[in-house]
Formats: sequence, C-alpha cells, structure tokens
Amino acid sequence: MRNPLDASRSFLYFVREKSLSPMRSGILSGGNFIIDHVKLINAYPEQDMLADILRETSSNGGGPYNVLKDLAAMRVPYPLCAVGLVGADDAGARILQDCSRAGIETSQLQQTELAPTSYTDAMTVAATGRRTFFHQRGANALLGEAHFDFTRTRARHFHLAYLMLLDEMDRLLPGGGTPAARVLAAASAAGLSTSVDIVSTENPDFRIIAEAALPHTDYLIINEVEAGKIIDRHLKTQPVDTQAVADAARALLAKGVRRQVVVHFEAGAVVADRDGSVSIQASLNLPPGFILGATGAGDAFAAGYLHGIHEGWSTADCLTLAVCTAAACLTDPTPSGGLRPVADCLRLADEHGFRTP
Repeated sequence: MRNPLDASRSFLYFVREKSLSPMRSGILSGGNFIIDHVKLINAYPEQDMLADILRETSSNGGGPYNVLKDLAAMRVPYPLCAVGLVGADDAGARILQDCSRAGIETSQLQQTELAPTSYTDAMTVAATGRRTFFHQRGANALLGEAHFDFTRTRARHFHLAYLMLLDEMDRLLPGGGTPAARVLAAASAAGLSTSVDIVSTENPDFRIIAEAALPHTDYLIINEVEAGKIIDRHLKTQPVDTQAVADAARALLAKGVRRQVVVHFEAGAVVADRDGSVSIQASLNLPPGFILGATGAGDAFAAGYLHGIHEGWSTADCLTLAVCTAAACLTDPTPSGGLRPVADCLRLADEHGFRTP
C-alpha cells in the first residue's frame, strides 16, 4: 500500500512546482568559499618523513565556489550567483574578483573582518590522483541564516554545500533543526528548488545535522561515504556494491528527501527517485595517465547534474553529463581547470566509453 505521507509530499511538491515563476532562471550556490592550495606530490609520506612537491597551484575551493566556476567554464546560458562569507583580506578580494571575471554575480558574497578567508592545503599524489586535505575554516564558520536573502534572487535553483563544514549553519538548535535546514526551507518558500552536498568528515552529530536538512532538500547529491554515515552503513567497498548503494539511496529518500538522492563514487553513480525508480550510471573508462588530480571531482559531478536539473533533462542525461564533467575535472590538478563547454564534456564519453561491470 502506498504511504499516505508520500502522496502528501508529492502533492505539496506539485503545488510548489506549479507556483514557480516561469521567469526564474539560474543557479544560486551558497556555503563554503575557499582558496585551495593544491600541491602535487610524489607520494604521501608517513609521519615524520618527507615528500617532494612536484608542482603547486592556487585555485577556487569549496562546494559553491567550485560548482559555480565549473558551470561558468561549461558556458551555461543562465545566471550564476554566489552567497557566502569571505574575509576582508587579500584572499577574500581575490575570490570576489575571480567570481566577477567568471560572470558570477556576487552581491550576496559578503566580507567580514572577524575571520580570515578560509583556505585548504590539498596534497595530491601524482601517480594516483588521491588527495588529502588540511583545512582552515576561517570566515565560513561564521556564515549564518542572516546572510541568505532569497527575496534578492530570481534563480530557479539553490545549491548548499558543504554541510559539516559550516559551523554556524550546522549548529543544532533548541528543539531540533539547524540554521542550514531553516535556510533550505526559506529557499523552498521563495520558490527555488534545492540541493545539498556534504563533506566527508568525522562529526559526532553527522547524522542529526544531515537529517535536519533532508525534508527541505529536493536533490541530495553526495558520495558513498557520506551516504553511509547518515544511515550508519559502510558503503565504501572495492569493488563498490551498487545494490547496497541503491538501498542506501532509498533509505535516504525515506528520511525525507523530496525528489532524488544521487550517490556518486569512483566507478559511477546511483540515483533513487521519489517515483520509485533507480538509475545506475558507470563512470568513464579512462586510460592510464588521464588523471592529473581528483580535487573537486565530486563538485564537478554535481555541476553537471545540476545543469541537467536546471534544463529539465532526464535522469539518464543528467547522469551522463555528471560523469563526463567529473572526468573533465580529472584532467587538471585544480578543481575547475579541466572543465570545458558542455558539448566538449559530453564528447569525452564518445572518446573513452563507460566502465564495464
């Protein structure tokens, strides 16, 4: 028998979708704005040992910053807007200038003198593309509900990232909930669809923080580690157990996600839809030497998927673009340096094909 709660949610979603203005267009992305210092190293050393830095670059970092820069590089035909908090320092000014050069609207990307701009040292092993992060939370820790004003945007979609790395937004409120959940609810009330990404980290309140946001989330776009942490299952196996990931995605839908749960992993991705369907997509079959860095690959996947959502594509087409944008990201050590126009990203699938089970 169909769950009456599911029917109620579907009706409410239908009403909200019908109420959206046809004039809405664009993606508003908020959360972590970070400067990434990416160091390509020969090997990750044991404690007290030394590794060689082969090359180093400095670039955009953080979920919304990466996604917006990726979409700009994909040359999407709609507005891109940022909301966040950076320091009143050279790094903060650099982020604002970089977004402006990319055509990203920054009226809600604010500066504060109370904390420095956040940064991350990302150590990427040259031979494998695997990376390790050392993070300074900085101004992102102060980002709160008051910094979001959905009356000032005509965007169609709001993407929030990353939960677990925004101290004030992740704060547990008396009686339940978090500021992040309240921000997502406000975005929905203003007529935007919503998506959420989470960072892979240890947090004793991981499940509680995530669950507070799920009922206000249309699209949950996370990796298998994060999915497992919310439902207390180990999903990072080699090879990946696709059925276990699909079951986890369904379990996350049951926790309140309104439209889709998208779980990506190295070998591909799984989507569980509110209509009961499950879609599986393999990643590209990339040749040796193709991968120059994996930093930002998850955000590049999200950028591809969000573009498809914005344009009304089928789930299959969203997934195809998402694995292609993730592959494009791998061609450069920085998060967005490998991204290219949508058609060029899709061409990677023709050139390399998809992995076989």
